Amino acid sequence: MRYVYSPLHLGHDIHTQTVMGVQVNSNEVKERALTIRAALDGDGGFTATELTEHGTAPITAVHDPGLLEFMETAWDEAVRRGHPYDFLAPETIPNRAATEGMSARYGKASSRPDGRAGFWAFDTSTYILPGTYAASRGAVDVALTAMDMVLAGERAAYGLCRPPGHHAARAMYGGFCYFNNAAIVADELARRTGEHVSILDVDYHHGNGTEQIFWRRGDVLYVSLHAHPDRQYPYVLGWEDETGEGPGEGANLNIPLPARTSDEQYLAALDRGLSRIADEPGDIMVVSLGFDTYRKDPIGDFAVTTEGYHEVGRRAASLGKRMVILQEGGYHVGDIGENARAWLRGVEGRPFAEARVTPEA
Repeated sequence: MRYVYSPLHLGHDIHTQTVMGVQVNSNEVKERALTIRAALDGDGGFTATELTEHGTAPITAVHDPGLLEFMETAWDEAVRRGHPYDFLAPETIPNRAATEGMSARYGKASSRPDGRAGFWAFDTSTYILPGTYAASRGAVDVALTAMDMVLAGERAAYGLCRPPGHHAARAMYGGFCYFNNAAIVADELARRTGEHVSILDVDYHHGNGTEQIFWRRGDVLYVSLHAHPDRQYPYVLGWEDETGEGPGEGANLNIPLPARTSDEQYLAALDRGLSRIADEPGDIMVVSLGFDTYRKDPIGDFAVTTEGYHEVGRRAASLGKRMVILQEGGYHVGDIGENARAWLRGVEGRPFAEARVTPEA
C-alpha cells in the first residue's frame, strides 16, 4: 500500500494544551506522525509518496471561506499586534445566550486576534502556532493525494494526516482540528464521481464536524463509532437519535459505546456500522482512522488491542469498497506505529506480524 506523508506538520509543534483551564502537556504532538511513518517504513510493505498541492477550492467547497482566511492570517496578524504568547487561543467563545433575542446582525467578530479566534473556535485547547496554517493545508493535500491514488485505480491508500480533521465544522475549528480532511475528500469524491460516498469514523471521539457538514446531504453517509457524548468530548453531538435532516435524513448513524469497550464489543459495533455502509450505493469509503480507542491511550477509556486493529482493518476492507484512509487521533505515541501498521496490514489481507522491523538508518 502507498501512503502519503508531508513534513509540513513539523511546523505545528505543540507542547502544551489547556484542559479545564489548566495548561498540561499536549497530546497532539509531532511524534505521533513520525512514529507511524517509522513503523510503516520498517514494515517493508508500504511505500511513501509526497503530496500534490490541490489549492484552496476543495477547502472552501466544504468550509466557510472566512475560516480559511482566518487560519491563513491569524498568526501573522497576532504577531503584528504584539501578541505576547507563543500560541494563539481564544479568550472568549461566543455563547448563543450572549445574543439571545437579538437580530442576527449582532455578535460580530472582533479584529483583535484572541477575540477573533473565539469567533471561529470550538474550544480553548486547539492552539494556533506559526506553522499551523501550513501544516493544516498540508494535511488537506495529504488527504486529497491519497484520494487521487484511489481514483486512479488503487484499492486503498493511506493519508498520514496531521493535524487531524473530524472535529472541524463548516465554520469552526477545534478538537486539534482546523480543516476537516475527511469531509473535504468525501465532498470532492461525491462531486467528481457523482456517486454516494460513505465515511466510517473509528476515532474514539465523535466527529462532530463531519456530522454537521453532511447533516442535510443524502449523498454522503456518515457512520461513527465513538465514546458516548454523555461522558466524553465533544459532548454536544454524537447521540444515537442524530440521523440527519431533510435530504440527509437517515444518512447519519452514531454508535456510542461505553467505557472499557473490548475488541469483541468493538467488532460487534463495527459490524453494525459496516452493514449500513454495505447498503449504501457507491464503491468508495473514506475512513477517519483514530487509535485513541487503544487500551493504553492517555485520553481514551476503551480497551481495543493492536490485534483488534488488524481485524478492524480486515473487516472494513471486506466490504469490497475502495478506501481512502485518513489519520485522525491516537495519543499513545509508543504504540501508535504498530497500531497503524496492524490496521493497514488488515486492510491488505496480510497477517498481523507482531515483531517490529527496524528501518535502515
